[in-house]
Amino acid sequence: MTLHFINAKLIDPEAGQIVTGTLSIANGKISQISTDMAPLPEQAQTIDCNGKYLAPGIVDLGVKVCEPGERHKESYRSAGLAAAAGGVTTMVTRPDTAPAIDSPEVLEFVTRRANEVAPVNVVPMAALTKGREGREMTEIGFLMDAGAAAFTDCDRVISDTKVFSRALTYARSLGALVIAHPQEPILSEGAAATSGKFASLRGLPAVSPMAERMGLDRDIALIEMTGAKYHADQITTARALPALARAKKNGLDITAGVGIHHLTLNALDVADYRTFFKLKPPLRDEDDRLAVADAVASGLIDIISSMHTPQDEESKRLPFEEAASGAVGLETLLPAAMRLVHAELMDLPTLWRALSLNPAKRLGLPSGRLSVGAPADLVLFDADAPFVLDRATLKSKSRNTPFDGMRMQGKVLQTFVAGNRVFERP
Repeated sequence: MTLHFINAKLIDPEAGQIVTGTLSIANGKISQISTDMAPLPEQAQTIDCNGKYLAPGIVDLGVKVCEPGERHKESYRSAGLAAAAGGVTTMVTRPDTAPAIDSPEVLEFVTRRANEVAPVNVVPMAALTKGREGREMTEIGFLMDAGAAAFTDCDRVISDTKVFSRALTYARSLGALVIAHPQEPILSEGAAATSGKFASLRGLPAVSPMAERMGLDRDIALIEMTGAKYHADQITTARALPALARAKKNGLDITAGVGIHHLTLNALDVADYRTFFKLKPPLRDEDDRLAVADAVASGLIDIISSMHTPQDEESKRLPFEEAASGAVGLETLLPAAMRLVHAELMDLPTLWRALSLNPAKRLGLPSGRLSVGAPADLVLFDADAPFVLDRATLKSKSRNTPFDGMRMQGKVLQTFVAGNRVFERP
């Protein structure tokens, strides 16, 4: 079956442009892109986009799905529905489950579960060390054979430099991508806020932004030593950016990402101890937020992700220091990212380069592009549609979003995976 999208504003992150035209899909792939208004075959199946934006589906790197172990927080089915509603067509999932995804057997279980119930693509990552305990590396080769796209211990920093260097060396020999959390672990332990006047006035345990710089400096030295492929999951401070720029200039195989909450919120949003704003790393100062947004616009930071981290009410309805860190973001990623466009911090092709093209390229996926032959993973959205977010309407099992009650702009209208419609706004 051939489907034609007509009157669409096509966002092409590879060419860095937006053109008005028609996009056709057949057999699950993009078959034709045309900027003229040539007549379509009679009885052709068409979707009139009415001048709305059509873009590659979002590739969200770093989604936590709580299977196995904590299905009450998020399952592959609920996360998949939330992703489809948010324009996310590929979830790259984290291994920080209970137990951790650190063996081929567990990886095959979650892959099977995802394929059975999730309406979007699911690309799993595996743990770098057994149990994410930082002592013994996992069977990287077997895990790659089982489908692991990358290896990470998530927010648990491997403090033993010898263990980390050995893991990087082995990953290098297999061509595996290692994703790390650049923080100095001792300084960061127990921190609930970024150090400064606000944290002092609130009496919150805080960490200096230098902890991120120190963690990144160590990792860069190890990459230089081992030659491994490395991705920093979140760069959130201005002080870490010069080190990242030097590493890239020196030819190291390094990329970096940032979570959408650190791009759109700052430390003052914590206000009176609102635990939905407790994240890891903690929210930063406004100067850091703007510096990081500028780094995304320039291409220094490659990837924007939701860092979707479901937490139940019981773990969030606690004093700020004791509350669990993290926020859900699959459904709010697109409207939150539109804040960057409406604030003129970047344009739509640049945004989609970070949301879709770059994560797909880093993981070697064919998606993230508007080009003939690419998978027909697409999102149709209205960039300007206003709404007030009500967390009760979210499709995630956990609804710990900091955007509850906020005015936002940008609505997903339809989402397609391999040419099949997986979401349509009623």
